[in-house]
Amino acid sequence: MAVSKPNYLMPIISKMYCSSSQVVLVVRRRPQVVGGGGFVVMNCSQRVVFQVDGCGILGKKGELILRDSDGDAILLIRQLKGGLVQALSIHKKWKGYYDYRGFQKSVFSVKEPNQNSCFPTSNSVKISAEPNYVGQSSDWNFEVKGYFPDKNCSIVDSLGNIIAQIGVKEEIEKAMTSKDVYHVIVQPGIDQAFVFGVIAVLDYIYHESTRC
Repeated sequence: MAVSKPNYLMPIISKMYCSSSQVVLVVRRRPQVVGGGGFVVMNCSQRVVFQVDGCGILGKKGELILRDSDGDAILLIRQLKGGLVQALSIHKKWKGYYDYRGFQKSVFSVKEPNQNSCFPTSNSVKISAEPNYVGQSSDWNFEVKGYFPDKNCSIVDSLGNIIAQIGVKEEIEKAMTSKDVYHVIVQPGIDQAFVFGVIAVLDYIYHESTRC
């Protein structure tokens, strides 16, 4: 599959997490000293760019934290609980909050797939940026195409442009039975913190490194 290259700047969290060129980052699951330990994200120089703390570190289910290379919190990501609307919904939802100088601002939401549905359109993960982009006709801005547990999927915008692609290098796939190491290609202008906030939620949904 060819990777599309949207020609716009998309600072959903902050423009400081956007690059003018394509970026390839490597995700490595933390050693299973404790369940729900999360994962780290490294660049081509093996330097940590982001890290995600799961419930094994935080001690709370349904809550994740995306941190920068210094260990400072960027995003607090929570599964929504309670309320009549959420109780009646067949889709569980998550919200990402940008932590800036102690102020938490809602920046995106993720709608989990309906695992019991027979319809493919109901099984995709939908992501909405907050506030919604001007000109968007749908109630979502991005969608996950493919199957995350196989590490063969993409995050696409509402026009079908691929903004990030998740995969495993062939030599690594042959050497490992589990996909504890995989790469993410992020397109120019795309907010990398946003991308890995979404990936953190996918990791939790599919019972991987962030889940106890």
